Amino acid sequence: MSVCLTKASRLRTVKITAVKDETVNVKSFMFQDKTASKAQPGQFMMIWIPGVDEIPMSLSVINGQQNAAGISVEKVGEATGKLHSMKVGDILGIRGPFGRGYGIAGKIRTGAVMIAAGGTGVISLAPLCEKLAENKDCRITFLFGAKTRSELLFTNRIENILDQKKHRLIIATDDGSYGEKGLVTTLAKSILMKERFDSVFTCGPEAMMHKMFMLCERSKVPFQASLERFMRCAIGICGTCVIGKYRVCRDGPVFSGEELNTVKDEFGTFKRGADGGKINF
Repeated sequence: MSVCLTKASRLRTVKITAVKDETVNVKSFMFQDKTASKAQPGQFMMIWIPGVDEIPMSLSVINGQQNAAGISVEKVGEATGKLHSMKVGDILGIRGPFGRGYGIAGKIRTGAVMIAAGGTGVISLAPLCEKLAENKDCRITFLFGAKTRSELLFTNRIENILDQKKHRLIIATDDGSYGEKGLVTTLAKSILMKERFDSVFTCGPEAMMHKMFMLCERSKVPFQASLERFMRCAIGICGTCVIGKYRVCRDGPVFSGEELNTVKDEFGTFKRGADGGKINF
């Protein structure tokens, strides 16, 4: 196996330029970095929190015109807890962008597209939505599901992106506190039974993405999903993020339905933790 070390792979430091509370447990952090600002939707960064750890984070903001980028972080452990305590002017270490983002070439850019987000999966899908909406011929159906209203993020941002009548945003919450009551996969199933799409994109809990995968298999719709795995190196060396024959950090994190079909024994079933042991979904 050969590994290409690029300029983006090297550690560099940036100052936090803005911090925004998105929900009770999610904050966004902006920074200036020319390389990150030219990433493709779906690519990720390795974020070094000084004195704590380095962790992978999807880019939630990609703004090449202003050389700006951003990450949105859910507070779930020591590293993210420390990150949540950081302020404007604090220093972060960054590497990347890494991996393969969402494929949006050809007919996808001018056709009918479904985006299905579950919870914080919307973080990587918001930049994708912005990119697709740049093409006046693309028609976007954005499905966004969360457990409850307080966990919804970026709703105003997505509404502003999809401000034309040809687009639509449908929100569902498990408890019915906002939008439709139920699961985003139930919405998707109903729509896929009635309408044809040129591509479906999804990111969220893997059980949810697996259901979307099965729906698209039955409907014969091209499918892409962004996977999450434990990552240490981000360049395909350490092997901690392996799923079947793929290294998620290098070959993904976005995979097509055809690729996921070759790892169906693992996808939606289990992942591996820091010690290599299986963690069932």
